[in-house]
Amino acid sequence: MTALSQDRVVAVIGSGAMGAGIAQVAAVAGYTVKLYDSRPEPVAKAMSDIALALNKLVARQRMSPVDAAASLARLQPALTLDDIAAAKPGLVVEAIVENLDAKRALFAQLESLVDDGCILATNTSSISVTAIGAKLRAPGRLVGMHFFNPVPLMALVEVISGLATDSGIAQTVHDTAAAWGKHPVHARSTPGFIVNRVARPYYAEGWRLMAEGAADAATIDAVLRDAGGFRMGPFELMDLIGHDVNFAVTQSVFEAYFNDPRFTPSVLQQELVNAGFLGRKAGRGCYRYGDGAVNEPAQQEAPQPVPAFVSYTRDAGALAAAMHPHGGAVTDALAQRLRTAGIEVAHRKVEKSVDDAPAFHCNGAAVYLTDGRSATQRAAVNQHPDTVLVDLAFDYASAARIAIACADQCAPEAYQAVVGLLQAAGFTVTRLDDVPGMSVMRTVAMLANEAADAVNQGVCSADGADVAMQKGVNYPRGPLAWADAIGVDHVVAVLNNLAASYGEDRYRVSPLLRRKHAAGATIHA
Repeated sequence: MTALSQDRVVAVIGSGAMGAGIAQVAAVAGYTVKLYDSRPEPVAKAMSDIALALNKLVARQRMSPVDAAASLARLQPALTLDDIAAAKPGLVVEAIVENLDAKRALFAQLESLVDDGCILATNTSSISVTAIGAKLRAPGRLVGMHFFNPVPLMALVEVISGLATDSGIAQTVHDTAAAWGKHPVHARSTPGFIVNRVARPYYAEGWRLMAEGAADAATIDAVLRDAGGFRMGPFELMDLIGHDVNFAVTQSVFEAYFNDPRFTPSVLQQELVNAGFLGRKAGRGCYRYGDGAVNEPAQQEAPQPVPAFVSYTRDAGALAAAMHPHGGAVTDALAQRLRTAGIEVAHRKVEKSVDDAPAFHCNGAAVYLTDGRSATQRAAVNQHPDTVLVDLAFDYASAARIAIACADQCAPEAYQAVVGLLQAAGFTVTRLDDVPGMSVMRTVAMLANEAADAVNQGVCSADGADVAMQKGVNYPRGPLAWADAIGVDHVVAVLNNLAASYGEDRYRVSPLLRRKHAAGATIHA
C-alpha cells in the first residue's frame, strides 16, 4: 500500500505539545489538517505556536515564506467532533491524555462519526494498542502512531500493531509517516514498544554504577558522552526528562513484564522522586540548577609522565577484532594516536594462541579491554597483579575521554604508567572503581541484549531496533549494529561474566545473541 493521499484530510485530536507537533508536520507535508481539543483555547494557542515555529524557520531560511503560508492555510481548527466528521478525514491521530479509559471512550465516539475507511491512530507512548482497540466495532483499523517530542525535530515514528490491527493499515500509516519526512519503524504492541523498552538499560546501568560507587553522576555522564559517543549521559538526560516521568516509565515496563529483573527500578531514583528532586524543572535532580548552583566536575586523573616502554599485541584475542568502528583493531587506533604524539610503540607478536593476551604492556602493566570481569578477578585468574582494564569507546581513534580501572593488587606505579600512556595519546583519563564491565561496555552490551530480545520476540526487526534507537533517542549507533562491531562473541562474554559476577537473571543473554554466537554470525547477517 502507499501513503494516504494528500486529498484526504488528517484530523488531530488533542492540541498539546504532541498534538500540535503532529498537526504541524502533517500540514507542512501538504495535508489539510483539522485540529481539535475539548476547549477552543488550547487549539488557538497551538495554532499560534505553530505559526511562530514556521516563521522562525523562514527567518533561518529553512522554509520559504510561500511554503510557510501554505502550510498555515492548510491548518484549520475544529470546534466539535462533528466538524471532524464533516471533513471526512482519511486519518485521525489521537494525542490526548495517557489514560486507557479516556482513549477507549474517544475512539468509540470517533468510530460512530467517521467513515468506515478512515484510519484511527493513537499516539500512545505506553498503553497497549490491543487494549485501546479491544472494544471497537472494527479494531483492525486502529494502529499506534507513536511520535517523539518535539515532533517537528524528532525523526522517529513507531508504527504499532495491536493483535487486531490490519497489516495493510499499518503499512499505510508507515508509508504516510515516511511521506511526512519521518523514519517509521514497525513494532508489535508490547510494553514499552521499542524505544521505551530498549532504552531502559541506559538508565538502569547508570544507577547500578552509582550505587556501587563506580563513580559519581558527573563522571559517569562524561564517560558515556566523551567515550561512548552518546549525546547526553544518563543522569543529565533523566534530569531533563524529569525523574518522576522516567521512574514511572521504568515502573510501568517492570510491572508490565511481571517484575522481570532486567527492568528493576532503582531505589536511588525512587529516593530522588520521594524528595521532590525531579531534575531541571525542580531546580535539583542528580545535579543542581539555577543561579549560584555549583556541581562537581567529572573526575579525571592528574597528569602522569609518559612510560619508558610500551608494546602492543596485534592479535590479542577479542580485542584485536573489537572496537574500532571502521574495522581495524583498537590497538592499531591507539598505537596511531601514540605515534602521532611521538611515542615509540614496540610490536609484540603472540606466537601461539593465547585466550587472554593483553593488548598493551606498559612498564609492567598488562592492559586489557574489559570483558565483563573486574580487573581484580582478571588479575587473579591471569596471575598478573598489575592488571588495568580499558572501557569501550565509540571510536578509539577520536574519543576525547577513556575510562580505566585497575586491580586491587595493581602497584600504583604500574597504574600511573597506563594513565601516562593514554594521556600521551590525547585522552582525558577517568578512573572508575573496579566494577565488572565498567561503564560504556556494560551499558552497550545491555542495550544490545535488550534489542536482541525485542527482535527475538518478534517485536521488531534488527534494522527497526537500530533505527528506532538512533532516530528516537539519538544513540550514536544502533545497539545491534554496535554489537556486530564489537563482536557478538565479546558481547556474550561480557554478559556471561556480568551474570556470573552478580548472580542475577538481570544479565541473562538473549537467545538470539546465543544463537548468533553459536553460528559465528553477526546480528545483521
